[in-house]
Parts: sequence; C-alpha cells; structure tokens
Amino acid sequence: MTEPPRPPSVDALARSLTGTGLPHPLLVDVARQAIAAGRPEEAPARAAAAGRALLQPVVNATGVLLHTNLGRAPVPAEEAGTYSNLELDLSDGRRGSRQDRAGPLLARGCGAERALVVNNCAAAVVLVLAALARGRGVVVSRGELVEIGGGFRIPEVLAQSGARLIEVGTTNRTRLADYRGAVEDPAADVALVLKVHPSNYRITGFTEDVEVAALSGLGVPVVADIGSGLLDATAPWLPGGPPSWLAGEPGARQTLAAGAALVTFSGDKLLGGPQAGVIAGGTDLVAACSAHPLARALRPGGLVLAALQRTALAYLHRDHSAIPFWRMATTSVDALRARAETVVAGVPGGRARVVPCTSVTGGGTLPGVEIASAGVAVDGDHAAALRQRDRPVVARVAEGVTVCDLRTVDPGDDAELAATLASLAPAGG
Repeated sequence: MTEPPRPPSVDALARSLTGTGLPHPLLVDVARQAIAAGRPEEAPARAAAAGRALLQPVVNATGVLLHTNLGRAPVPAEEAGTYSNLELDLSDGRRGSRQDRAGPLLARGCGAERALVVNNCAAAVVLVLAALARGRGVVVSRGELVEIGGGFRIPEVLAQSGARLIEVGTTNRTRLADYRGAVEDPAADVALVLKVHPSNYRITGFTEDVEVAALSGLGVPVVADIGSGLLDATAPWLPGGPPSWLAGEPGARQTLAAGAALVTFSGDKLLGGPQAGVIAGGTDLVAACSAHPLARALRPGGLVLAALQRTALAYLHRDHSAIPFWRMATTSVDALRARAETVVAGVPGGRARVVPCTSVTGGGTLPGVEIASAGVAVDGDHAAALRQRDRPVVARVAEGVTVCDLRTVDPGDDAELAATLASLAPAGG
C-alpha cells in the first residue's frame, strides 16, 4: 500500500515564502494554515492575501472625497524618525503641553479664544459633556438626537458622560419657546444647550429649528457640534471663495460669532486633516475640558498633532493646495476631463472612454450634495480585479460599467491608473 506523501515541514514552507516580504512569524502562521488544510500548495496565495489585508496605500477612484472606508481626508505622512518638542518648551527647557501648537493655530483660524484637540469628534462631545454638565441637564432638540456611523447616538453619549438629557420640541419642529421652557425650569438644572448638526441626513418639508444666535440669549452656554469641521464658511483659503456646493454648511468661525460658547468638530472631514476632534471657544470652558481627567485618556499622539499642525498652518497661509481634500474638491471639471483624456489614451484598443461623473463629499458631510466631475469608464465589472492589484484601485460599478472618477485620484497616479486599466481582461473575454 502506497503511503500518502508527507507534508512539508512548517519551517521549510515558511522559508519558501520569504519573497513575499512578510515577517517570518506571519509566514509560519500561513504555512501552518495551508498544511492543516491539506493544501500546502496554496501557501503562496495565502501569504499574498495576508499581505493585502495589511494597511496600504490605495487609489481612490470612487469619487467620494471623504471615504470613511479609505481613511476619509487624505493626509501626507512625511514624519522623519526623529524626536520632537511634543511636551517641551524650547524657550526655557521646561515641560510644556502637547496642546500648545495645533490647538492655538486652529483657534486662530476659526476666531476662538482657545482650542483643545482630542482623538475624534465623538470624544470631543463626550469630554465637553462630562466636564461641563455631569449630573446636570443638557437640552437637545428631538430633531437632533441623531445616530451617525459606528452607532454614535447622542442620547447614549449623554448618558455615558453623566449628563442628563432633556428633550424638547418634536422630530420636525422645535421652537425657541421649547428651549426656553426647559432652561427656565428650576427642576431641570440645565447646564448647557447642545445644538447638533445632523451631518449625514436632512429633514425637509414642514420643519422648524432654532439658530445658535437665538439660543445664545437663553442664559446658559450653547455648545454647537458642527461635526464636519468647516473652519470658516467664507473659505478665505480658496482663491475663488466657497464653492456653491458648500452653501448652508455651518463654519466654526460663524457659529462662534453667532454666540456659541463652544464648537466641536472633526479633523478628518471638511477640515482635511487627520482623524481628530476639536473643542474650540471660550478660554474658561476649554480650560475646564482640558483639566478633566478624561482629557488625558482622549489626547492624540504626536503624529496626529504634527499632521494637524501642518493642516492648520496651510489654512493660515491660505494655501488650499497644501490640503489634499480642498485641492481635489475644487479641481475644475475641464481639468479633470483633460486628465481623463490622457488616461484613456493610455488604454489601447478603444476600451476606455471619458465619461461625466458626479462626486460627493462623503464622510457624513453634505448629504444629497453632488459635485460635477469627469472620469474614465471601461465595460464590465472589474472592481474585484482592481482591488487585487499591487497598488489597489477602488472604483465604482454601475450597470455593468466600471467607472474611475478622477476627482479623487491624485494626478501623479494617472499613468499608473492607465496602465492598470490597460491590463484588465476585456469584458466578456
């Protein structure tokens, strides 16, 4: 009786995979899995799959500028492996605060007295509520008790912070009198009014809400969670001023000027920086947030603060080209169409064509708002094949056609995109 061939040793199979670039411990895991499955010949494919599962650069050809699955705002990562003065005051050699750089720059950009940086916008809201309203009432319109991505629900956040939710108004209509009634009720013990921007949805039709300016006269601090992180609605960093698709989006500067005591917003949305949360406003209230024990748990690291500092400096320089989000968002359709024609010329056989596209901001910002764009289309559903490339391309497919929207593709990647499209098997081939 012929005995079945013995499987290779785990070590030998792992060493045969060294060309994949994965570290030996991971290759040992891959080898063991392949041998346990009785298919050691699949080890190279398993190793390749393990490599693709790691974080890596991708080409975003979806037309979604702030694609949550792709990291939202693209931020250059150029930090050298050196120390920084993260918590050192270089003037006197004493210990400083990591909040002394990016925060003041952002405060300057939005007209706040002071700003504090934390991990994300959810953390900013939790910290504000815990520091300023624990055990007390917080008034929120029922139309603003939102849930955003990841199960972030305003009522649950208030409960976790120790604050007490006071709902006013109805889902579609809340009036100033509703807020006033809650604030003037002695039993309610109101600490704050929380105004929440419903970033990723809209209520239309028979609606009514109350602006920050009116709420600021109620006698308690108004905290406005503007979410998306537009620093200034006038967009002074853009040569032509704010684009039409930005109309109606609240800016941090205008919200504070209208009377908000604090604003909270994200760093990786319309601000165009790294994932972070910003609390900006009056010195005393921001200081109270900074002094709360949660502030240390929610503080960002040096890499995030360095990236946020670069972003803030670009705003103060009024250099939108230094912020990839704004550079991509404001590229003209004519420029995108010219690039698309160049890409198409690099795909032989007439298999690609220039098409009009519609981009969106994404990331829970500006729902329903569309931005005209241009891209390249090839027949067939090639989404899976594009994701498997050494440099993955994430595109969209509609009605059997793969479309690469160039608004979200860096111009430096156009030639590589053309070569990738040229290598695809013809539809139906």
